[in-house]
Amino acid sequence: MAADLVAVENRLWAAADQLWANTGLRPADFSEPVLGLIFLRYADKRFSEVRESLLAKGFDEDELEPDAFQAEGVVYLPDHARFSYLLKLTEGDNVGKALNEAMMLIEGGNSELKGVLPRSYNRLPNATLVELLRLLAPLDLGGDAFGKVYEYFLGSFARAEGSKGGVFYTPTSIVRLIVEILQPFHGRIFDPACGSGGMFVQSAEFVQRHHKSATSELTVYGTEKDAKTVKLAKMNLAVHGLSGDVRESNTYYEDPHKAPGRFDFVMANPPFNVSGVDKDRLKDDRRFPLGLPSTDNANYLWIQLFHSALSDSGRAGFVMANSAGDARGSELEIRRKLIESGAVDVIVSVGSNFFYTVTLPCTLWFFDKGKRHGKRGDTVLFLDARPYFKQVTRAIREFMPDQLEFLANVVRLYRGEEPEFETDSKAMLKAKFAKLTYADVAGLCRSATRAEIEVQGWSLNPGRYVGIGERSADAFVFAERLEELNEELEALSAKGRVLEGAISEHVNALLAGSA
Repeated sequence: MAADLVAVENRLWAAADQLWANTGLRPADFSEPVLGLIFLRYADKRFSEVRESLLAKGFDEDELEPDAFQAEGVVYLPDHARFSYLLKLTEGDNVGKALNEAMMLIEGGNSELKGVLPRSYNRLPNATLVELLRLLAPLDLGGDAFGKVYEYFLGSFARAEGSKGGVFYTPTSIVRLIVEILQPFHGRIFDPACGSGGMFVQSAEFVQRHHKSATSELTVYGTEKDAKTVKLAKMNLAVHGLSGDVRESNTYYEDPHKAPGRFDFVMANPPFNVSGVDKDRLKDDRRFPLGLPSTDNANYLWIQLFHSALSDSGRAGFVMANSAGDARGSELEIRRKLIESGAVDVIVSVGSNFFYTVTLPCTLWFFDKGKRHGKRGDTVLFLDARPYFKQVTRAIREFMPDQLEFLANVVRLYRGEEPEFETDSKAMLKAKFAKLTYADVAGLCRSATRAEIEVQGWSLNPGRYVGIGERSADAFVFAERLEELNEELEALSAKGRVLEGAISEHVNALLAGSA
């Protein structure tokens, strides 16, 4: 692709936006066929690469059967489903019918896509479809650039469709940070709120960056309650050569994968602060062994779903509302049990404006059941990632590659692992950890013991432990600064309550001694 990927992405969206206006279709109607074409273009790119590779290895044309492509993790494309064939069609042809037939041919040769691909192209005018095909054709699809465009379209539709879009798209940089900290090299991955499958795709790319085959190393399982989003996830898995079982299901009440204790990795971006879940239907459900929260809020239902799905050595990473770290009452009791189990591993604060439909900051939680009986069994790493971001637009932020690597390397140092330096993060890491060994750094990270967490009322709010480091004047954001001050106030208040208790005990002891 052209060097300036952002410019290409903006051109793609600007063109799609014009088509949107000119056809009079709603975003929900337009996104499905456009993403279907993005899928087809990406599938054609990978098909062409594998075809050339097979021919170079000595295969004859008549030997290029579907099995040969599927063995390489590639969707098989019959001739009339090739992008190059469809591109030759003109406005005088029935382009909508040809595209529908192409999708049927692909499904016929790829069982995992049966009933998944869009077949509504006859609803769009020929001129619109020809323009879309021509728009996508000249792109230089080098490396994973087209994958980024595919994800960009998902994100753009999330912005355009408002909060509804957020049900299927989690920003790539958030997903990548979760994956880099989890390190899913091999095993079963579960996402019970899988959306478009971004967690699975980034896990596959992680494996490939470490010179292994994601197709042979990973098996993915997901649930998603929206039928259209399930189709997007299956398309995403197919073009990335992943073996998966994604099912339409309401995760609160249904467990089609028999999840408890089954998975090596769990990762998710669940909906925050959902109310109205019928907890009477969840009684005696073994996915909630720590008890049901009494509040009308599903955060701690999700947290237990993730924890209970892990094997004895499994790891989980997920996005969570900031409020969950300090929730009181029955939620505090569930949190206390989780902390006392030793499975809580890392908690990361993420700044605002990373999501397309939510401006508030969030927290990333990580579990590791395998560390319970090791050196880290009694500690939790708190990491403040809020100062690290790139301002992409006025309203959207993301992590730069070196920032992602730096944050993941802090966790690696904490775990006693070797840091990785594929980007330019080594200088950043050495500036904080001169000997490349872990140590607490004010304003960045702190390893807190279980006893220290108990003193803080079993809080998992990183601000209570990390403190406030130095920040440049141009990094000042009023809302974030106010949040920092509030966290500092809460931390001081907690210490004050401890001191009040100690003073009261001493006074009572003195009074008892003088009686």
